[in-house]
Amino acid sequence: MGKKQNETTSDDAAKDESFRKVAALAEELIASHGKDFTMGTFILAARYIAQGRSFSKEDASIQRDH
Repeated sequence: MGKKQNETTSDDAAKDESFRKVAALAEELIASHGKDFTMGTFILAARYIAQGRSFSKEDASIQRDH
């Protein structure tokens, strides 16, 4: 069957660490730029991910040229 509810895998641990990094970034952005900017940034990032777009400036300029 599956893993027990209280067992964690290395993948779970990696996801937890990634979430901690995102949370720390969110706190930093809120402190510097406010909640509205931070929410907009994460929404825009989610759209980029959903659309398969790159976060790289070089890739973005290539995408606009074509």
